[in-house]
Amino acid sequence: MSRLLVALQFGLMAAMVLRADPSRLGIAFAALLVAGLAIGAWAISANRPGNFNIRPEPKEGGLLVTAGPYRWIRHPMYLAVLVTMAAFVAAGDAAQAVLWLLLAGVLAAKAVREERGLVLVHPGYAAYRERTRAILPFVY
Repeated sequence: MSRLLVALQFGLMAAMVLRADPSRLGIAFAALLVAGLAIGAWAISANRPGNFNIRPEPKEGGLLVTAGPYRWIRHPMYLAVLVTMAAFVAAGDAAQAVLWLLLAGVLAAKAVREERGLVLVHPGYAAYRERTRAILPFVY
């Protein structure tokens, strides 16, 4: 199931990039793209090399990161993906929005699956989950 979720994620992202209308690459596209990439860079900088896993399962020997953007949300890379891909919604049509909603659903499913494993591997994860949001600060 983990590999299927990753394949769906990257398939939806590729579809959105390929469907983008170059004539609509304006300020909204640029702002969302830069914001998404900045969130992703912040999340990566809060991690240590080798602690990252694109599959929604705990990495063997992985550390629980609660600094940087992880202070407020448990899955800042998923937020980075959603914000970055929102740029392609701005450069597309209604079908792009549907693809983005499907992507959001896939990332939510990945988060649920990942957290099932993290709570088993990291004793402090349940308390961390209680004080943070999953993907969107103050909301979800």
